Amino acid sequence: TCGLCAESEAIAEKAERERIEKSERERKRLEAAIGRANIPVRFQTRTLDTYAPTCETAMRAHNAAKSYAQNFETHYKNGQGLNFIGGVGTGKTHLAIGIALETIKQGYTPLFISVYSAVRHIKDSWRRDSDRSETEALNDLIAPDLLILDEVGVQFSSDTERLIIFDVMNGRYEYSKPTIILSNLKMDEIGSVIGERVVDRLRECNKAYWFNWESYRARR
Repeated sequence: TCGLCAESEAIAEKAERERIEKSERERKRLEAAIGRANIPVRFQTRTLDTYAPTCETAMRAHNAAKSYAQNFETHYKNGQGLNFIGGVGTGKTHLAIGIALETIKQGYTPLFISVYSAVRHIKDSWRRDSDRSETEALNDLIAPDLLILDEVGVQFSSDTERLIIFDVMNGRYEYSKPTIILSNLKMDEIGSVIGERVVDRLRECNKAYWFNWESYRARR
C-alpha cells in the first residue's frame, strides 16, 4: 500500500511539474509575442475584460470587439477589419489592444503601430546604411496577421506618405489581411489625409464604429 501511495505521489508531483513548466512556456511565448506585436508597456494590461463601457454605444463597441476577437479565425480568412472612429480618450486603443492580445492567445501575429511610425519605418529603409530594403520594410507591415494602425490622420499628408500608406493597405488588401484603423477623424476627412483609394478599400473590408461619447480622461 505504501508503495502504491509513493508511486501515486510521484505521478502527481510529475504532473504538477509538467503543468508548471507548460504554464511558464506559455507565459514566455505570450510575453515574446506581445513584444513582437509592438504593444506599449502602458497598454499591455488593456484587455477586453478590463474595458468598462460608460454608455450603451460604448457597450455596443465593446461587444463588437469581443465578437471580432472570438471569431478572428473567420475574419482573418475573409480579410475583414474594423474602423474605430471618434474623439480622444474614448477607448479606441484599449479595445484594439484587447483584440490584439486575444489574437496572440490564439496563435496569431498582430502588430500595433502608429501611421507616423509606419511611414518612418518605410522611409528608414531608404537610407544608405539601412539593413533592410524597401520591399522588406513594406513586408514588415503587410505580413502580420492583424495590423492595428493608430493615429490615422495625425501624420503629415504629403503625396509620398499617402503613397506609402496606400502600398501598405493595398498589399494587405491583396493578401486579404485584416486591418484595424484608429482615428479621431471622420471617414471623409481620413480620405483627404491617406487618400481615397485607401478609404475605398476600408469601406469594402472594414466595419466602422463611431466612438462619440465623453472622454474617459475627462471624467477623472
